[in-house]
Amino acid sequence: MNRLVLGGVFFIPLFACASEPPPSASLLLKHSCFGCHDKETTEGGLDLTVLSFELSNRAVRDRWVRIHDRIGKGEMPPNADDLPKDSRAVLVKSLKVAIHDADLADIKAHGRGPMRRLNRDEYEQNLRDVLKLPQLDIRDMLPEDREGHRFNKTSETLDMSRVQLAAYLDAADAALRQAMANGPKPPPVTKFRAVATGLFPERSTFGEREAMFFTKDYKAVDGKQLDELKDDPAVELALFRSAHWPYYGYPRGFIVKLPGEYRVRFSARAVLQVKGYELKPASQPVPMTFRARKPSGPDVSGDVRATGGIIDIQPTVATYETTIRLRERETFEYSLLGLPVPLARNVDGGPPTYRYPPFPAEGQPGVAFQWLEVEGPISSDEWPPASHRVLLDEQSGIGLPLVNKPGAEVPTADSLNADRVAASRLLRRFVNFAAREPVPEDAIQKFERLIQARLESREPFTDAVLAGYKAFLCSSHFLYLREPERSDDHYAIASRLSHFLINSRPDTELLELARTQRLRNAEILCGEADRLIASAGFERFIRSFTDYWLSLRHIRRDEPDIRLYPEYRFDDYLVESMEMETRAFVTAMIRENLPSRVLVDADFAFVNDRLARHYGLPDATNITGSAMRKIALPPDSPFGGLLTQAAILKVTANGTSTSPVVRGAWIMERLIGEPPPPPPPSVPAVEPDIRGAKTIRDLLALHTKSESCAGCHARFDPVGLALENFDIFGGWRTRYRGVEQGERITGIDRAGHDFVYTLAEPVDAAGQLRDGRRFQNIRELKAILASNPRHLARNLLHQFTLYATGTPVRFADRVEIDAMLDGCAADGYRVRDLLHAFVQSRIFLGSERPRD
Repeated sequence: MNRLVLGGVFFIPLFACASEPPPSASLLLKHSCFGCHDKETTEGGLDLTVLSFELSNRAVRDRWVRIHDRIGKGEMPPNADDLPKDSRAVLVKSLKVAIHDADLADIKAHGRGPMRRLNRDEYEQNLRDVLKLPQLDIRDMLPEDREGHRFNKTSETLDMSRVQLAAYLDAADAALRQAMANGPKPPPVTKFRAVATGLFPERSTFGEREAMFFTKDYKAVDGKQLDELKDDPAVELALFRSAHWPYYGYPRGFIVKLPGEYRVRFSARAVLQVKGYELKPASQPVPMTFRARKPSGPDVSGDVRATGGIIDIQPTVATYETTIRLRERETFEYSLLGLPVPLARNVDGGPPTYRYPPFPAEGQPGVAFQWLEVEGPISSDEWPPASHRVLLDEQSGIGLPLVNKPGAEVPTADSLNADRVAASRLLRRFVNFAAREPVPEDAIQKFERLIQARLESREPFTDAVLAGYKAFLCSSHFLYLREPERSDDHYAIASRLSHFLINSRPDTELLELARTQRLRNAEILCGEADRLIASAGFERFIRSFTDYWLSLRHIRRDEPDIRLYPEYRFDDYLVESMEMETRAFVTAMIRENLPSRVLVDADFAFVNDRLARHYGLPDATNITGSAMRKIALPPDSPFGGLLTQAAILKVTANGTSTSPVVRGAWIMERLIGEPPPPPPPSVPAVEPDIRGAKTIRDLLALHTKSESCAGCHARFDPVGLALENFDIFGGWRTRYRGVEQGERITGIDRAGHDFVYTLAEPVDAAGQLRDGRRFQNIRELKAILASNPRHLARNLLHQFTLYATGTPVRFADRVEIDAMLDGCAADGYRVRDLLHAFVQSRIFLGSERPRD
């Protein structure tokens, strides 16, 4: 073997293979790394003496990327003296150039990543837009998409199997059938009106009279008097409990026969129940929604879901209107938010009795309903509807709507030929509607042959045509998104931009810009991004992006441990408000072009009445209603930024306790962009002691006695410890809660249950980061993290890259990422500026940047 000489010492080349690292890198690795990473020691399973440097191999290249990164961050070698600063810079640069060149060559040869399948959310939305069926619901007919790098848009995990293809075919068929008009006239409209006792299925509900009663002239009525007044429009239904098991409260006798949207109008006012079952006007609005469900008793099973949005009922009588979606044989129930859920008890095996929690001093809030009307299903103003006209038109000579009649005459040669001509024209018309880019004629002919074969086998015309449509909707032309490959590949750019920012197909304006090849113009491209950001469809981006990046889809995963946190029992309104806050905040980050530092530190928050109370804001009593509004926070507030939002703090807790390990690792990965390595399989997790006997710091100290454990935990434990002032729902605390040790706290919770827990040791939120910087509380930690906005902005660009392209940031992309950051640095790395830079980058557009 050839030998190299450095300072009079002979060295054997690193690898027994044809491809070796650059000489400078080889010698430094030998000198600084072989002591722990040769065949005798193999620390971390790494033996550098046999590791190939054949960087054209993706697996080998990925291994060297990890080596490069750990050396670059100063993590390896762990003793800085083993690799002086100048030598480290030489080694990192040498590896960087070699890895970058190899990765860039791979991208030029094979693209950044594979072609990506639409996930089931995108597929449903594409069908909604193509078929003009905004409420189409076929998502759950499709298998759940696998996740990669935390997202459900990752190319490598969006595979396709025979089972999945069969599901897509079934979903496409169901969508096409729903788009067809089912008769010469719209479906019949049901009209329903309820007053007095018709507003509720029974004359009482769970929780007894404290929870619900009928009233006239502000006083409760029942018994014989109610029999006489059962149809009196002056009688009101007064409700004072949230809809949660056990509960059933829907208009008496209302069940829909046909699925669809129904318009609901009702008259109501917010009230207070005071002594003697009397009413007085409320001082604050009461939020409510409706919940769709099958009519049954309290032991309802199956789907119970909110519909119609949140409505704030004001203290004065007013008329409200909303639209709800119901399935066949469903009804809907009144669902008041944030009110008690009385305790149901069976004493000694007897019938249930109920305990209503103590009333607030001013009275129990509720809603009094005067009347309610329902009308639906709501049909299109034109008939046949727009969805039908996407599939068929009158030029085919078959009329609208088309109804296949059994026993039709056997087609003649002339009629069969006419059907062939009509079907060919309709197919091309539909493909033109549905395709996101021009489809070659030879591809269309494959679908055409399928239709013609069906016609020749004497299938009904509609079935034959829909078979061709279905095949197209499940073909690669519709199911997959391509990587932009050429400078004139504007259609791929249009689809990438729309599926990035509105989770659906390009609209007419975007497709026209693609057709005229104007999407590589920087001004036009950013203008289109801004147009989509301002559109209603951007809400789909916010929901999907936050569901996966911030795990908001798991916000209802863990119920609160009511032994320790009785105040959170059955508080769906709080959980829903948490979710709304984080989505509103991320929306504002982009639409208002906020600096990236607000990820961890902001002087404002989005709150409604429930969150204002939860956060203990000084002016909480002046914040009314369920809608989110932006408020300024006091200078000394611990809140502000994603870092301390209740939704984030809930998804990083388990319902019983908080863990600095879990929270710290989550924050470092999701917000800071520094994911910790996976824990060794033999090391047990750190479980907080809910008895209150030991503090979490004591437990962590025991866990990190090992030097290797301590080194890893130093990356994230301090961040998690700074968040220990926030409980499992993000409420502020100064002491831990337990069930044995500490000061006993007793009372009755919002559901009427007795509770007892203990206040144990005080929270210590101080810590020290790995680089030596210390903090005493969350405010000081936030200031430290916010002092490096470039780091926060880099992570955002990484999230955008994966979400938009389906492929994580590759090594060769890092130069482009740094260029984007450089361009946004002067103005504080504002979030929409970052997004603009991203959509103009080679990562997003392919091989060529846009023109100015």
